[in-house]
Amino acid sequence: MDEPTRWIELDGAVNARDLGGLATTDGSATRFGRVLRSDNLQDLTPADMRRLVGDLSLRHVVDLRSGPEVRLEGPGPLTGEAAVTIHHLSLFAEGGQHTDVAADTADESPGDAVDAVDAIDADKVLPWQTRRGDGPEHDRSVLHYLGYLHERPDSIVAALRVMARGDGAALVHCAAGKDRTGVVCAFALEAVGVIREEIVADYARTGERIEALLARLRASLTYGPDLDSRPADTHIPHAFIMEKFLSVVDERFDGVPGWLGLHGWTGADTAALRSRLVA
Repeated sequence: MDEPTRWIELDGAVNARDLGGLATTDGSATRFGRVLRSDNLQDLTPADMRRLVGDLSLRHVVDLRSGPEVRLEGPGPLTGEAAVTIHHLSLFAEGGQHTDVAADTADESPGDAVDAVDAIDADKVLPWQTRRGDGPEHDRSVLHYLGYLHERPDSIVAALRVMARGDGAALVHCAAGKDRTGVVCAFALEAVGVIREEIVADYARTGERIEALLARLRASLTYGPDLDSRPADTHIPHAFIMEKFLSVVDERFDGVPGWLGLHGWTGADTAALRSRLVA
């Protein structure tokens, strides 16, 4: 398939795309129609539902939003689809109110994860200081991503196992489909051997839809106030943020496979995911 076909055009979501067509280190490529990623699914129309459940055989949804987000936004139309199983796997993101970069919950202490990773001197991994636009706000994103690993490794491993299931397509989403979704998808792609540059490019691709995405979230009482409290540039998924994050994972955990192995992921899991995702 041609590269532009990775976008899935929906009326009720603006950041939906397929993880097919990404090159692997052994010369293969990821399959289309196996794993999808998206922003919030609350506004799906009947036509969107037919496209996802009918045309794309959607059978599993991995919802990475926090409990308060789900309660504030409501369950969403896919919860009424008998053919679709919803897997709520919160990553308990830190700070802010309810947005992707800075989602929190009413009953967790958000500072613990950041405190645990704050001592990592990520700038010693690679010379990030020379990257144009790099700075404290973008380092904050990396710390949030590391916070996901610290707070809910069980949710990340469970999400990858959902992706490995053989019955239809799986869709991973959060609010913007950018940060929490970006980390989980990056880990799945790393686990099956997708080229690092392809993973980073997929993360950054959300930037093509960022204006429409932010407009959609600003219209929500759940997400709008926190989005408006931060500079616009901090919402852009710059490639160097994912590069930096994955380089820290390389340095601290011997890469994504090393981190997964520390949290119960097995060789059989990798084989199942690779069989599902790689042609």
